[in-house]
Amino acid sequence: SEENTSELQSLRHLVCRLLLEKKKNRLLKRRQMIVDVSHQGLANVSKAELQERLASMYRTNKDLVILYGFRTKFGGGRSTGFAMIYDDKEALMTVEPEYRLIRAGHSEAVTKSRKQRKERRNRAKKLK
Repeated sequence: SEENTSELQSLRHLVCRLLLEKKKNRLLKRRQMIVDVSHQGLANVSKAELQERLASMYRTNKDLVILYGFRTKFGGGRSTGFAMIYDDKEALMTVEPEYRLIRAGHSEAVTKSRKQRKERRNRAKKLK
């Protein structure tokens, strides 16, 4: 119980800064940025927490925020990664790679087995 309250207090003190780049990509309908997070006393910060924090900072829906590539600096306390905030759901679905959509919960993973995929590919080869 004490550990949970101290963890919640430290999450409140989470410092989120933008580092180096922040640009508006009008062609892809998104804002791209490198995010530098300071999290003293914590091993890491959950992407869900960062997603909510960035969504509130930029006044958007948290489903339109995509985070990836976070690495913790040696010694801990700081992490750096990429964030993209899309203007609308349509742009997100057309631009983002399928694996990131699956991670974010916007798409379902293909549940076919490897063998089924191989057999289908080989049948297609025979038809050519």
